[in-house]
Amino acid sequence: STLLALGARIPVLLYKDRYVAVNKPPGISTHRSFDTGRRRVLTTQLQRQFRRKVYTVHRLDHRTSGCILFGFDGESMKLLLIRQRTESKGELTEAALQMALPGNLVKVDESLHAAAKRVLSELTQLENVFLKQFYAFGNPDRVSDLKDQQWLRTFREEPQNRVMTVAYYGLVSLHDHTPSPASFAGDVHWTDVQNLPSLAFDHDDIALLALATLRSELESKHISFELLPEKFTLRQLQSLHEIVLDKKLDKRNFRKTIKKLDHVVPLNEKEEGVLHKPAQLFTYDSSLTPSE
Repeated sequence: STLLALGARIPVLLYKDRYVAVNKPPGISTHRSFDTGRRRVLTTQLQRQFRRKVYTVHRLDHRTSGCILFGFDGESMKLLLIRQRTESKGELTEAALQMALPGNLVKVDESLHAAAKRVLSELTQLENVFLKQFYAFGNPDRVSDLKDQQWLRTFREEPQNRVMTVAYYGLVSLHDHTPSPASFAGDVHWTDVQNLPSLAFDHDDIALLALATLRSELESKHISFELLPEKFTLRQLQSLHEIVLDKKLDKRNFRKTIKKLDHVVPLNEKEEGVLHKPAQLFTYDSSLTPSE
């Protein structure tokens, strides 16, 4: 039988009340699917074959929701990182602890999106963070590195078990909040995306893919405004685009394009407390964004 897990059809067996992925035995039909909330009886053919041979299995005990949170401070793009902490089963030296992306196990009664919102709420104290699912990571060896296993052993019964992560990227304006460590983090830092340290597990790959996804969707999805304060200047908007896209934009053409957009609304207000000539302020009205 097959279990639809994280967008991929994976052969599974129900063994000791757990769903496990297996290498599909040749000649066995796998057209039926399990109900993940109820125990279902395997076909006689599959039961017989399972008793005769032992197959390679990957326990799907750990499903996590990962959050890649980007922030913009007006000058650079930041990524929210946490420092690992250990639980009661053991202590690691400071050198053994790594920086990582926020994430946590998905609760039994929780959707993937709800889990991502919970993780970010614990870190940022914000309830309405823009979140978008962009990829699922399930390489069987993604938690097998020695340093990763040492950390996992401090709080998991079976640290070798496979971990599948559904990743979301989130966007916030750094004018809105200051993050604080959650229960699963020893510390939390905003780090420039151009100066990221080596991260735990496969989080380097996740961060790079998240940034590439943000670049590809910044303009077409009208999401750049999530990174700006409620009132912003066209200079701030152009600076954001240049930093995310990693290229210089012509000022005149950029402003000409932006001023044609109905959802970028000019205000009868100007900047305050600046040394240069105060610029006009604008705001984003999502109700005027064209439907896709």
